[in-house]
Amino acid sequence: MAHMTKDDIITLPNAHLRQRSKKVSFVTPEIEKLIEDMQNATIDWENSREHEVGVALAAIQIDKPLRVVVVRNNFQDKADHTFKVFINPVITKYEGEIQSDYEGCLSVRSIYGMVPRHTKVRVKAMGLDGREFRVTAEDFLARIFQHEIDHTNGILYIDHIKHDENAFFKLADKGELEAIDYETVIKNNTDIWEE
Repeated sequence: MAHMTKDDIITLPNAHLRQRSKKVSFVTPEIEKLIEDMQNATIDWENSREHEVGVALAAIQIDKPLRVVVVRNNFQDKADHTFKVFINPVITKYEGEIQSDYEGCLSVRSIYGMVPRHTKVRVKAMGLDGREFRVTAEDFLARIFQHEIDHTNGILYIDHIKHDENAFFKLADKGELEAIDYETVIKNNTDIWEE
């Protein structure tokens, strides 16, 4: 059976990224295979990047409209290829304050955004054992959950900053972010906005 790779990750303008994903009723062998595929695709993507880490992925990003998210256990250590699985994840409470920080997305090529998010969220989900569990996430992890759970609802991070002319960036050669010209590159870009 072929491993999934970065080439299996769908990117805008693929309209599937705007679809809401379906709930998973049971953890089946197909769901277990899906999770393995998601992890392989994320690691393969990361291996092709010098300055970026693949921290999480939603199933829709490999064109499977199911409410499944995998989140890296250790963002600091690229050698740690383990993930935690969240099936049907839901944010039950938004807490903390709203802060803006940089976000990128494996499905939005070459664009980064300065996105406002809550600094703390409470999440409930189902694990691989079929049982519900809850986590409280803060700061970067809270941002990841908001970003990935948005994916399950057909929302991309760029949708939160669509009209903010100063919120868009690209990764320069040395790994630093530089501003993108909103009027020429972003505003009427039919690849990233729905018609």
